[in-house]
Amino acid sequence: MKIDAFHYIQLGTVYRGLKPVPDDEVLEMYDGTHHIPLHQASGFYGKGPAIKQFMDIFSLPEMTLLAVANDFFISNDIDYDPIHLYKDVTDAIRDVHIKGFMYKWIMQDLEQYILHGDETYAVLHRLAKSGKKLFLITNSPFSFVDKGMRYMVGKDWRDFFDVVIVQADKPHFFNDCVKPFRRLDSNGDLQWDKINKLEKGQVYKQGNLFDFLRLTGWRGSKVLYFGDHLYSDLADLMLRHGWRTGAIVPELETETKMVNTEQYSQALTWLQALTGLLERMQMFQDSESQQVLQDWMKERQELRALTKNLFNPQFGSIFRTCHNPTYFSRRLCRFSDVYMASLSCLLNYDLNYTFYPRRTPLQHEAPLWMDQLCTGCMKTPFLEEMAHIR
Repeated sequence: MKIDAFHYIQLGTVYRGLKPVPDDEVLEMYDGTHHIPLHQASGFYGKGPAIKQFMDIFSLPEMTLLAVANDFFISNDIDYDPIHLYKDVTDAIRDVHIKGFMYKWIMQDLEQYILHGDETYAVLHRLAKSGKKLFLITNSPFSFVDKGMRYMVGKDWRDFFDVVIVQADKPHFFNDCVKPFRRLDSNGDLQWDKINKLEKGQVYKQGNLFDFLRLTGWRGSKVLYFGDHLYSDLADLMLRHGWRTGAIVPELETETKMVNTEQYSQALTWLQALTGLLERMQMFQDSESQQVLQDWMKERQELRALTKNLFNPQFGSIFRTCHNPTYFSRRLCRFSDVYMASLSCLLNYDLNYTFYPRRTPLQHEAPLWMDQLCTGCMKTPFLEEMAHIR
């Protein structure tokens, strides 16, 4: 299911297996409301006592496996405990990572799983050439990182980075102050020497952020760290260490394309205009006005469904419910200073470019209704018909 920033479920996005759960059943499950109590919601790292937040690319196969397994048991009338199913699927996903199966399968067919990194190379080359210090901190083993980076960037990929750390065990890497760095030789074998400095061209395993900061001297707002997982990569760095953070959200590419289509723009403009009309007209109690209000409410619901389906028929946008930001969006804005679809987006900006935060109107600052929507809105086919109301 999909919830908004305030723990309200977006009705129509709750699924049991592969089948949607009726809204009435959802409301009954939550005592007549579609609000998830705080004690059930996910905790700091996205997992609570009753709910887990799925939020990265690895979540897609996990959610799919959970959905099809649930659907299989239900369709075949097999008695099962959903808790056992969740635990078994979670353990299987974990084993695929820990036991190295995923790395092995990907390395056997790089062309199927990894894109050539022409733009990645361009970004790294541009940053390194300008004198920026680059570092890589990953949970993946060196053999996988080396083969993947050679495929994407080239055999000299390590020349771009001042520090390379593998099997870092994030997010524990950011809070542990005990686990030492170990150096790997050219074959990927562990060495026994004590690490007193982090050298360019070397590869290190494990370690912790406190030693990393001590050995590099890099601090706080002078560092911009990119990651694709809000909790494992960005949360601790933002909240505990004051780093600048950038989130990589691949879905943003299709999202921005849809937001900029004429169909979406017109639907959103008319949806907001209708909302304003409903606010102003609800005070009229005569039968004719009430009938108009009912028609507008129906049309508003249809527009809300349309704007959802334009992104995804099952769940809509990952960034927004019908009007509120999603729970994911709330975390995204909390743990990242900037977010983008790909690191290659940096190629569109000068290296000295400063991203300034947008001022977002508060509810009492800008009632977004027809008077303040925009003068250009009157040119839309929807609002031309409504001009006489003003």
